Amino acid sequence: MEAAFRVLEVLEKTEGPVSGEYISNILSISRSAVWKHVKELRAIGYDISASQTEGYQLTKKSNRLLPYEVHKNLRTRMIGKKMRYFESTPSTISSAKELLATSDPEKLNGLVIIAEEQTGGVGRMGRVWVSPTGGIWVTIILKPLIPVDHVFMLTMAGAVAVARAIRKEYDLGALIKWPNDIYIGDKKVAGLLLELSAEADTIHYCLLGMGVDANISSHELATKVHGSVTSLSAEIGHDVDRAALLARILKEFESRYLLIEGQEYDPVIREWKSLSCTIDQRVRISTLKNVFEGEAIDIDEYGALVIRKDNGRIERIIAGDCVHT
Repeated sequence: MEAAFRVLEVLEKTEGPVSGEYISNILSISRSAVWKHVKELRAIGYDISASQTEGYQLTKKSNRLLPYEVHKNLRTRMIGKKMRYFESTPSTISSAKELLATSDPEKLNGLVIIAEEQTGGVGRMGRVWVSPTGGIWVTIILKPLIPVDHVFMLTMAGAVAVARAIRKEYDLGALIKWPNDIYIGDKKVAGLLLELSAEADTIHYCLLGMGVDANISSHELATKVHGSVTSLSAEIGHDVDRAALLARILKEFESRYLLIEGQEYDPVIREWKSLSCTIDQRVRISTLKNVFEGEAIDIDEYGALVIRKDNGRIERIIAGDCVHT
C-alpha cells in the first residue's frame, strides 16, 4: 500500500482534478499503476472521482483509523513512529504477543498496533472488552527502562494521556477512575489494560492496551455493553476525527512516559491526582481476598490506592475493583 499512499499524497496536495499522466510523471510509475493504486485507495474508504477529461480528484478521505492518517498528525519522537494495522483482530494485545514471539522487544519499542474492531477483546480480570467498529482500539509495545515495582506508572501515564487528549480536543471534563478507566460525568468512555512479561527485576516488555469509545452510537453501546457507558460522538453530537485524537493521545502519553523513564514520578502522580474522580470519594473495594468500604485518600508512587477503612485503618490496594458509593 505504500505506493498507493504516494498517489494519495499527490491528490491531497493538488487543488482540483489531476491527470493520471501528471501523477505517473511525478511518481515515475505507469498510468495503469496509477489506476491500480486509485482502486486500492477506494477499497480502504477514500472517495476518488475519475474522469477521462479531468483526471482524478480526492473528494472524501477514509474514515478508517489508518496509520497514514495518524502519522499526518503525529508529533512524537518514538511512540507510534512504527504501526501495524488490522481491519479485525481478536485483540490488539494478542496481535502484539504474536509479533513479540518472533521479534526483539527493543526493536518494537514504541510500536502501536491498531484495529478497526476487536472480536475477542479482554479487559481487566478477564472481562469482555466490547470493541466494535468506530472506536479506538490500540496496544503500545514498550520496553521501559524502569524498576518492575513502578510498572503501574505506565497505566497512570496512559490514563492521564487519554483524559488530557479528550479535554484538549473536545473540551469535555474527562476524569480518571482508579485503576484504569476514563469517565465523562458518571459514564465510562475509555479504559486501559497493562500486561507485562518480566523475570525477577527485568522487564522483557509491557503491553499497554487502550480503548476509547469514539464514534459509537448510544444505541449500539446500550445493546452491547452492560453498565453506564458513553462515547465521544454521543457527548458532542457528531463523529470525531479518530486519527487526530489518537495522534494527540500518543503525544500526551510519550511526554509522561519519558518522565517515568527518567524516574521523575512525582509530576505524573500529581497530574493523575488532579484528574482523579476517585480521590476523596467513598468507595467499595473488591479484591481476591475480601470486600470492604472506606474513603479513597491518596495514590502512592507505585499506583496503589490508599484507603482509610471505616475502622480507621489505612490499607493500600494494588489490584481490585473500585466502586464509588
